[in-house]
Amino acid sequence: MAELHQYDAVIIGSGQGGTPLAMKLAARGEKTALIEARNVGGTCVNYGCTPTKTLVAGARVAHMASRAEDYGVLASAPSVDMVRVRERKRSIVDMFRGGSEKALTGTENLTLIRGSAAFKSSERLLVTASDGNAFPVTATRFFINTGTHTAVPPISGLESVDYLTNESVMELAAVPKHLIVIGGGYVGCEFGQMFARYGSQVTVIQRGSQILPHEDQDAADALTGVFRGEGIRVLTGTEVTRAQSESGGVSVRVKGADGEEEIHGSHLLLAAGRAPATTALRPGAAGIQTDSRGYIRVNDRLETNVSGIYALGDVKGGPAFTHISYDDSRILLRNLYGDGRGTVADRLVPYTVFTDPQLGRVGMTEKEAREAGVSLRVAKLPMTSVARALEIDETAGFMKAVVAADTDRILGFTMLGPEGGEVAGAVQIAMMGGLPYTSLRDAAFAHPTMIESLNNLFAALE
Repeated sequence: MAELHQYDAVIIGSGQGGTPLAMKLAARGEKTALIEARNVGGTCVNYGCTPTKTLVAGARVAHMASRAEDYGVLASAPSVDMVRVRERKRSIVDMFRGGSEKALTGTENLTLIRGSAAFKSSERLLVTASDGNAFPVTATRFFINTGTHTAVPPISGLESVDYLTNESVMELAAVPKHLIVIGGGYVGCEFGQMFARYGSQVTVIQRGSQILPHEDQDAADALTGVFRGEGIRVLTGTEVTRAQSESGGVSVRVKGADGEEEIHGSHLLLAAGRAPATTALRPGAAGIQTDSRGYIRVNDRLETNVSGIYALGDVKGGPAFTHISYDDSRILLRNLYGDGRGTVADRLVPYTVFTDPQLGRVGMTEKEAREAGVSLRVAKLPMTSVARALEIDETAGFMKAVVAADTDRILGFTMLGPEGGEVAGAVQIAMMGGLPYTSLRDAAFAHPTMIESLNNLFAALE
């Protein structure tokens, strides 16, 4: 019979919440195990933020090189070596992952277990190590941080197609001739524009009425205009009814307002959503409640319905962002060792979509505020009125703020423009401090910067 491994705390998954949580628990003297079935660092380091933003950076260089003459610079047309692009991405991922592994293995009281875990009860896991050996693990507390994976939509014939996911598409050694992207959310938009800039013909197919379905219509429309201006075909209100392999690539049958059409491409990328990585974990064996899609149910303190079992990061549903996963770990630590007031209730959720221009967001959208019945005022400023944007010749997009009419507090901010994420972060600080919009309207910001245009944005409310 396999030896029983006993711990004070077991973290399942080494994502951006699980890794720091494991290290902090171990540093407090708890005998801790961190179980990882794949690569240390989770989605962010290995298949998400780090590699995609590295590739996006290269695509922007190619795009700006192609625009050189717009700035009076004479340069030859750029060519892309996808193997070298890929190697740069791999080297940065290896560096980030290696740093995390070194920190984990160097932490006292912490054991890194390579393998997969499945609940046998609320107090026991069966871990199957990477070498095939299986052994039971018990702990006082379990923390689930298994994340998500690409959701495969129910499309006829898709099972016979050699489709790409967010992981495999980044391992291509050559630029696709024609990349068909199913899904116009954050992932689909980033990859679609990226490969268009590397030289692919790109078609983005979105089932809903707009790309970026969680954003206001004006933001989605503005980014759609940017995409089409770069030669990307964007189909909204369009459903893929069939997919099949064909000589030299793949074809999809689509149905939209204008009828049906057959689209032929060299590669097919699935970007139509994510699904929780909970099937192999068998949460039901521990009595853990999940929703209809398999996400772990938690309360505002990240506790499951089973005492001593918690979930953090994407696996619990809700905002699927690295910084939220990390903040989840801080909430848990606060409740375990601090004042016990850690909660996700009323947490501001900032994020950036790394298209070009960037979409930086924090707080409520205008649509969300109106649906909530909030008495509001809206300020909007096109990037064509931003001096810095004119100077660098990047004027697509706008800034928009939603302000409470009765208190002058900022409820939300959106910027589709250069470094939109950075400017949104500055507005977030004002929101965290409870400042009225007039504080930003009247602030003396450095000139010429993007952030100084907050003066003009909020002056529009007068």
